[in-house]
Amino acid sequence: MATVLMCRRLPRLSRVTAISTTAKRGSSKSKKEKRDKPGAAKTGTPSGATIQLLKPQDYRVLYNPAAYAKGRAGSQQHGDRDSSQALGDTFTSPGTAQAPQTFPTASPQALAPGRSALPKPKCMLLEQTVLYKEEAEKEKREVHDSKEDPRTFQKGRPEYRALTCDSAEPAQPLPAEEGDWILQSVAGCEGSPGVLRDYFLKLSRLPAERRAALGSDARFGALCHRAVTAIRLFSTPDLIHILKACVPLAVPASHPLLNVCEAEFCRRAWDMDLEQLLLVADCWRCLDRSVPSYLGILFSYANLHWKDLTLPQFVQLLYIIGEGRRSPADLAQKVESTILKHLDAFTLEELGAICLGLFKSLSGISEHVMRRIADRVSLQMEDMSTYALVNVLKMLRYTRMDHLPLMRELGRVIPARIPATNIQGIMHITLTYSSLHFFDENVLAAVATSLPSKVSYCRSKDAAKFLWSFGCLDYEPPNEEEFYSSLIKQLHAKLHEFSKFPEHLLTALLGLAFVKRFPEELVDFALREEFVQKTRGSKYELNKDLFTLGKSVEIECPTYQGSHLTPQLCQEFTEMVSSFAEREIYVRPEIVEATSLLESMLGGPEYVKNHMILPHTRSSDLEVRLSTDGRPIPFNFKDPVAAKKLRAMGVNLTDDLMSQLVQGRAQNQSPTEVGNEARIPSQERGNTTCMGGTLSTGATSHAEPKAGLWQPGEVRLALQVSNRNHFCYGSRRLLGLHCLKRRQLRLLGYAVVELPFWEWFPLLKRTRSEKLSYLHYKVFCPALLSRAA
Repeated sequence: MATVLMCRRLPRLSRVTAISTTAKRGSSKSKKEKRDKPGAAKTGTPSGATIQLLKPQDYRVLYNPAAYAKGRAGSQQHGDRDSSQALGDTFTSPGTAQAPQTFPTASPQALAPGRSALPKPKCMLLEQTVLYKEEAEKEKREVHDSKEDPRTFQKGRPEYRALTCDSAEPAQPLPAEEGDWILQSVAGCEGSPGVLRDYFLKLSRLPAERRAALGSDARFGALCHRAVTAIRLFSTPDLIHILKACVPLAVPASHPLLNVCEAEFCRRAWDMDLEQLLLVADCWRCLDRSVPSYLGILFSYANLHWKDLTLPQFVQLLYIIGEGRRSPADLAQKVESTILKHLDAFTLEELGAICLGLFKSLSGISEHVMRRIADRVSLQMEDMSTYALVNVLKMLRYTRMDHLPLMRELGRVIPARIPATNIQGIMHITLTYSSLHFFDENVLAAVATSLPSKVSYCRSKDAAKFLWSFGCLDYEPPNEEEFYSSLIKQLHAKLHEFSKFPEHLLTALLGLAFVKRFPEELVDFALREEFVQKTRGSKYELNKDLFTLGKSVEIECPTYQGSHLTPQLCQEFTEMVSSFAEREIYVRPEIVEATSLLESMLGGPEYVKNHMILPHTRSSDLEVRLSTDGRPIPFNFKDPVAAKKLRAMGVNLTDDLMSQLVQGRAQNQSPTEVGNEARIPSQERGNTTCMGGTLSTGATSHAEPKAGLWQPGEVRLALQVSNRNHFCYGSRRLLGLHCLKRRQLRLLGYAVVELPFWEWFPLLKRTRSEKLSYLHYKVFCPALLSRAA
C-alpha cells in the first residue's frame, strides 16, 4: 500500500523575539501590570511559540489607524466611525489581483458515515459529505454571523404597526391555485385601481417559494405594467397598499413599477400625513431602494410639523435617517431637545435605535445629551439587549466621551454575553474599548477566548479592527498564539478584499506590529509598489500608517528581505509629519517649557534638540547627549555661527539671579558659581540624588556629530514629555504606539527618560528652581550614565 505524504504550506510569520529570556519577559509583564489601574485582574501565562516570526528586537505600540480618522475626501470618519487621535492615528490594501491564499479548516460538523450504513459509491459519499459540510457551515453562520434585526425596537409598541411594513409571513397564505387564477385573469381584466390593488395584496400572501417564481412570470410583469399605466388613478391609501405588497413579493429595487411609485409619492408627499410618509419610507427601506428625493421631502415635512411628532414617530424617523445615511442639519437641535424630553419614556431598545440612527447618519450629538443617555444605560444595562447596547457604544465611541460608570458596568455585564454575541457585535465592543483607551482585561480576555472559533466569519475590516484594538491597548491575551495565528490566517483568506479596502490591511499590520508580530508575506505585500500606489489613491489619509509600518520593519526586522518603501517616499512622509509637528506638537506649552529649562540648565540650545528622532512615531523627543562623566555634549548646531563659536558662558538672567546681583551675594561665591546655581539646582535644594560634577559651559568649539554616528563614550537621552493621551484611561499604562516608540528608541541605542504628565504637569505651576531641580535629576541620573561607562 502506497503512502502519501501531504504537506500544507502556511504563511511565513515573523515574531519579534524579545531581548530578554522568557522568564524576564514574564517579569516585565508583571511590572507593567503594577502600572495599570488598581483592581485590574492580573493575568500572564507563558505561552510557547508555535509560529516562526521575524526578529525585530523589542516592540510594542499602539495608535489609531488613518482609515478610522478623517478621510482625505472630507468625510468625517470611516463607515464604522472609528475615531482617532491627532497627528495621524490612521491606517489602510493590496493592489494586485492575485488569487488569495486560503487555509481551509475542517468542519467539526462533518461526520463519517455510520458503520451500519449500506455501501455507497465513493463519489456519492463525497458529494453528500460536501453538502453536509455546506449545510453545517450555513447553520453555523446563521448562529454566529447573522445580522441583528435593527427593527426589533418596533415590536415594543403597538403604534409602530401603522408606521412600518410588516415583512413577516402572512397568517393565512393564499393557495397556489388561486394565485394562478389571478395571473390568468390579468389579461382579461379592465385594470381598475381597486382590482389591481386586490391582485397585488392577494399575490403577496402566496407561499414564499411561489412568490419567488413570480419575477420570471410574464403574467406578473403584465400586472405590474397595468399598475404603472394606472398609477395616477390610485388613491394614496391604495398606492401605499401596492407598495407594501411589493415587499413580500420581493420586487427588485430597480423595477419600473417602483420607479413610477417613487415619483408619484414625491408628487403627493405634501398632501400626505406624517404617518403615511413614515410608512412609505419604511417600505422603501424594506425594498432596499435608495430614495434621496423622497427622504428630503420627508425631513422637510417633519421639520415643519415637529411639534406634532409622537414618541414612536420620532424614533421611527431617526431609524429612517440612519438607514438613509443622511443627516439633516436643520433637525440637529430639535433631535437633541426631543431626546431629552422623552429620555425616561424611551424603551431601552428605542434608545439603541436612536443611537444607531445618529451613528449611521454621521449626526453629531452634544456631550450633555450623550452623557444623559449613558447615565440611563449604565443603570439598566442588564435589562438591555446586547444589540441595543452595542448601538449605544457606537455613539459613545463617536462622541469620544468618557463615562466611567457605563464602562465599569459594561465590564461587569458584557464578558458573559460575548460567547453568544455575533462577530460584528464583538468587534464593536472591542473597538469601543480601544477607541476610548479604556483597558479592561476581563473583557479583552473574554473576546480573545471566543474569537478563534468564530474567526471565519470576520470580514477583512473586522479582523483588522480586532488586531488594531488589541495592539492599541498593548494587550496580549493568555491564548495569544491561538488568537493571533487565527486572525493572521483570516487575513490571508481575505487577501482579495484588500484590493478594494487597502486601509484594512494597514490597520491589521500596524496592530500586529504593536505586539511585535510581522507576517512576512503580508508585510511584503503591503510594501510593494502596486499596493503603495493603491493606498495613495485611497480616500483616507494612509501615508502616515504606511510610513510607520515601513520604518518599523526596518528597525525591528533586520533579517527581513521583502519589499521596502523607497527613500523618496520616506523623505516625503518625513517632511509631511515634521510640518505637522512644527505647527501642532513642538509648540505645546509643556514641551516648550521643558526645552527652555533644559537649554538654561545645560548651557544653551546647542545641548538640546526638540525634534522627532523617529518621525514615523509621530511624537516629539527632547534629545540630550552626555559624556560618560556627565558632561553635556553640544550637537544641535542650527546655524553656522553657532557651529563655529559656542557661548562662552551659559548664564541666564533669571529673577533670582537678578535679585542676587542687585542685593549682593555671598563673598565666597563667584559669578560662575551663581550662573551654575541658576542653571543646575544643587542636590540639597532639590532634595534628590543627583550626579555631582561641574557642567561644561562650552568654552571650546566642537564639530557637529554626523547623524547616526555615535561619539566614543557618548550617552544619548531621549526625553519623553508625555500627556494623558499617551496612556490608557485613568492609568499609567502606555498605549501601543508609544510603547513601540520607546522600544525602537532603545533598539537604536537611546536611553529613554520619562517626564510623565503626572509629574511634569503639576510642576509647570511651581517655581523655576523646582522645575530645574526635577530636570537635573532626570538628566543626570547615575543609573543612565553607569550603563554607558
